[in-house]
Amino acid sequence: MKKILVACGTGICTSTMAAKKLEGQLESRGLKGQFSISQCRVSELEFKANDFDVIICTSNASGSFDTPIIQGLAYLTGVQMNKTTDKVVEALGL
Repeated sequence: MKKILVACGTGICTSTMAAKKLEGQLESRGLKGQFSISQCRVSELEFKANDFDVIICTSNASGSFDTPIIQGLAYLTGVQMNKTTDKVVEALGL
């Protein structure tokens, strides 16, 4: 099971929207049951990042993390969402 962390400024609004769209994208690719998605505030990344396989951020994340970070603005705008999902799938090795 691959673990995805979606982060935004407050850990509620835009991360929820991005998480739902990402979930739909991954499931439409036949990956249902192969991943789990959690949400947090960007300010929590330094404490949570190492427990996840990939991080999707809808805002800027500062700091250095071993976990790959992918900009998730596409899940809010719909622009290049498939391309962003390709990056997520690649980072997860699925």
